[in-house]
Order: sequence, then structure tokens, then C-alpha cells
Amino acid sequence: MNGPVRTTAVWVPDWPVVAAMVVAGVPAHSPAAVHDGRRVVATSATARTHGVRRGMRRRAAQGCCPQLVLLTADEGRDQVAFEPVAAAAEQVVAGVEVVRPGLLLLPAGGASRYHGSEEALAIALVEAVGERTGHECGVGTADGLLAAVLAARTGAVVEPGASARFLAEHGVGELVHAATDDAQAHEVTELVDLLHRLGLRTLGAFAALPAPDVSARFGRTGTWAHTLALGRAARPPARRRPEPDLEVETELDPPADRVDAAAFAGRVLAERLHTMLAERRVTCGRLQIAARTDDGTALVRVWRTDSGGWGALTPARVTDRVRWQLEGWLTAAARTSSPEDERPSVTLVRLALTALDVGPAGAEQGRLWGAASGADVRAARALERVQGILGADEVLVAAVQGGRDVREQVHLQPWGQHVPPERQVDLPWPGRLPDPPPATVPVEPWPITLLGPADEPVLVDARGRMNVPPARLLEPRRRTEDPPPPGHLVTGWAGPWLTTSRWWTYGATGGPGVRAHLQVRLDDDRALLLVGGTDGWCCDAQYD
Repeated sequence: MNGPVRTTAVWVPDWPVVAAMVVAGVPAHSPAAVHDGRRVVATSATARTHGVRRGMRRRAAQGCCPQLVLLTADEGRDQVAFEPVAAAAEQVVAGVEVVRPGLLLLPAGGASRYHGSEEALAIALVEAVGERTGHECGVGTADGLLAAVLAARTGAVVEPGASARFLAEHGVGELVHAATDDAQAHEVTELVDLLHRLGLRTLGAFAALPAPDVSARFGRTGTWAHTLALGRAARPPARRRPEPDLEVETELDPPADRVDAAAFAGRVLAERLHTMLAERRVTCGRLQIAARTDDGTALVRVWRTDSGGWGALTPARVTDRVRWQLEGWLTAAARTSSPEDERPSVTLVRLALTALDVGPAGAEQGRLWGAASGADVRAARALERVQGILGADEVLVAAVQGGRDVREQVHLQPWGQHVPPERQVDLPWPGRLPDPPPATVPVEPWPITLLGPADEPVLVDARGRMNVPPARLLEPRRRTEDPPPPGHLVTGWAGPWLTTSRWWTYGATGGPGVRAHLQVRLDDDRALLLVGGTDGWCCDAQYD
């Protein structure tokens, strides 16, 4: 949508610092800053008066302000703490868009007519946020996202059609305020740096460029930025319509100690839940199955409902998941019980189903090239059948999680279930191997011999320096009676990179020493990831 769209922005200044200070109990008048372990990412107004700025290293920031309170960056904390602000705004306007913690957007047209004017709408929003949360906020209205955000920083209302003139005198660095996440902010920062080097320092100068030339020279990010600089909206604000989680439950009387009895109750709950979803014309992204035993133990498992092959969330499909989950719980309990025990080890007294991530039906967009193919659906159904035979936790799929080496980044989870990874992907992970990741990671690494130009062993010292460059790689015999395989020439290599975690397991064989990763390309066009150090090398993964 490229036409003028009246947009109202609600902005809470320095939100990452505000949220961190509230959670940590830091007094509001104290100078504080949020850092991500490498640099300062947000500062309070008091800290800025002492010279603390974004991008500073910790030591430099503390040098400017010795009494500075440093708080750790936590996006999850910021989002949770910002929810009351969004809820307060929704008391004034039904449905808002949370762009990022600290910034809300809403269409101004209908809301301003209801309250009488755009100025009255701004007053109502400021009062609602202040009374319900205690936070001060700025509200601005203009044509387009960027103009509304900049207007909110000064509490201005830009007249219709005047957004381009309002933006013209601002520097191109203001584009970063329209970024919705760190990745987009990084792209915008790179674009701003390029525009500065080209002599385009104001939004007016950038907006004066022809749109086809901007698209050809600066790509997708440049086109997006050019649209905002013209005072237009790349898209209208997406209203947030919070839907409550739907839950159905039943008390099992008599208590159930057999799968068939518990599954019958699950079938009734599944039909009730499906009826509730249909009546409200909503669907859910996750399904939570919860049970309570007679000894008070709570059993909870969450399943994704958007995995291939599920189709509509029918009562039959919900019942299958419930039955498999109950069978897994009761079977696992039976295995751990003593044969002398006459009393069943687990007896269920309560069963509940909860639809999570509830949203309007049909709001989820399908695949770009259509629905799932027949092969995808058949494969998903085959996995479901195997899962029904072997158990809910016996069919595993691989997912990516955080970590430094390739084995730490593999997260195995049961098919169709929502299991949060042990390590978050979006954390910095210092010392992480560079992208792209390898395609094949064997269950166990196999030992290899890495030789230099004179067939001497390649070793790595504690500072990550190799004694000789790699020249040849020898692989072991597959079987004892097989002849030794021929060696391969190393045609290219990169690294090594030292791993700084779990130093007590360094070395290819688990012994003491330095653990280093090395990428090599062989004369047969294979690319391998080697790990080793002072006691030899092994192949840890293979690239495509």
C-alpha cells in the first residue's frame, strides 16, 4: 500500500533500559545502560547527561560515569514488560500493532473520528498508558510509519499530506527508528552508511531520487527506506486482536489407569474444543495436553498444529495426539514400576486440552506456491502412523539451536511436538563456527590423519597456530581387511578456530590439549570440517 495512511505511533523512550530497571529494582533517577556483552545498546536519560552513548564498550561507558548501573540485554524481558503498555493502549483503541518493545502503531482514521480529533486521541493514549502502567509515552500522528514515529518523539501531529516536508530536514540516520528487529536495524545502518558516502545525508535528498534508480541501486532495503522517506506507508498497521487461550478439562471419575479409558475422555474433550474453535471462527498454533495424577504430579506436553499433514484441527486428529501422549505417559510409568506392585504406578484424575496461539481462522498465509504436495502429506501421515505404533517420543526430527560447534547446534525433538531448544539461537555465542553450517553431521566423528607438505603431522598450539599448512588427508580403513584408502590432496583450507567452551574435553580423543576446528577442501570436491589439536584430528561434519 503506497498511498497516504494516517498512522498513530505510541513511543515509550528508552524502553530496554526502563524495562530492565523496573525488573531489577533500580531507582528511576540512577544512571543506567543496557549492554549485550559487547557494547551498550540503550541508555537512560540520566546516563546520557554523563556522556554515555550507544555503541560504547563497557569500560568506556564506566569511564564516563563510574556510578553507571549496567544491565544485561534481554529481549524476552522487554517484550513481557511491554505487554501492559499495549493492553493500556487497547483500552483506548481496539487492536494495536506492537512493532517492537517500546513502539506501538495503530490506524488513526477511525480512532481519531471516535475521539473527536487526532489531538484528543493522543491525549487519551498518554493518559491511559500513564494511569495504568506509570510510564510516560509520546504520541504522534502522520502519513506513514517513519513520519509517525518521529512525530511521536516530539508529540507532534503532522497535517495530512505534509509528511514529506516534515521528513525532508531529518537525517537519513533516522531511518533506523523504523526498523522492527536487530537484523533489519543492521541492514538499515549499512544503508545509511552507504548513503552518507554517496553524499545523501537528508531524507529529502534521498526521497528526491527516482524510485526505479533506488530499487536498482539499493535493492529491497533501499526501496523500503525510499517509500518511508516519501512519507508513505510500506504497509498499513496490522491490528493486534488478542484472542484468549481456549481450555477444556474434565475430572476423571473414576480415575483412569488404562489408555482406552483416558482416551475416551480425551475424545470428548477434543470434540468440545473443536466446537469452541469453530463457534469463535478461530484456530490455534499449538495444542497443550495436560494431565494430573492421583499423587499430584502434573504432566504437560505441547504439540504444534501447523506441522505437515495435520490439515484442519479435527476432533479425530486431536484425539490421536491425546491417545499417543497418554499411552506414552502410562507406558513410561509402567516400565518404571516394580513387578511386585499390584497397584498401578500412575492413575490419572484430571485431563485438560488447551488451544494456544489462538488467532482468526484463515489468517495464516499458505505456501507461496500453493498447499503442501501429496508427497509431503503422505510422508507426514506415515510419520504419524509410526509414531502411533512406537510411541510419541520415538520419532525424532532435527532442529537448529544455539551453540558453538555443530553438535551443540543439533536439537532433536519428537515429531509434531513443540519442544523449546536448550540453547537459544539468537544469542551471540562467541567462538561460534562461521556460516554456512555443514550439511551432514555423523553420529560419531571418524579419525583422520592430516599431514603437511613433507608428510609431517599437522598440529595446533594453544594460540591457534599450525606448525605446517595442511597438504594431505588420510582416511582410516572401513574394515580391518580392507586395503588402506588412498590419500587426498588438500586444495583449500580455512581456520583454525579455537573452541573456548568445555576446555576439559579438548582434543580429538577427549584428552587434554587444544581443540580447534579447520575447514578443508579435498581434490575429490568434498569439503570437511575437522576438529582436533595436539593429539590428532577427526572429521566432525561434511559440507555439500
